[in-house]
Amino acid sequence: MNILLWVLQVLLAVAFLAHGLMFLFPPASLVAVMNAAINPAFRLFIGAAEVLAAIGLTLPGFTRIRPWLVPAAAAGLMIVMIGAIILHVSRGEVSSAVTTAILLALLTFVAYMRWKVLPILPRTPVHVGQG
Repeated sequence: MNILLWVLQVLLAVAFLAHGLMFLFPPASLVAVMNAAINPAFRLFIGAAEVLAAIGLTLPGFTRIRPWLVPAAAAGLMIVMIGAIILHVSRGEVSSAVTTAILLALLTFVAYMRWKVLPILPRTPVHVGQG
């Protein structure tokens, strides 16, 4: 189960890193379309949040420094996905809403499992003289 969770964490991190970077640095051909869909400042906020959450899904677990950030990052992205589902449904974008709902389900699974069932344990300090 731990391997499955790590695979999901990495795949979700890659997806949200890519999407967040696209929101932060969109191709010139998409800027007008994206700005018409959502406020540019909000787009930048969502992009930054997704990039930070992608880091939060992986780095604290790899280093075992503040690993509680892993389920926190997943929970934060859950909030973003709920908003994205509402946006896509309101615009009649059913396939995007379904894809977003699948991401929401995966994030919910990771958040719950890393919070309650199989949390990543923090690094324990090594004390000199103990052995």
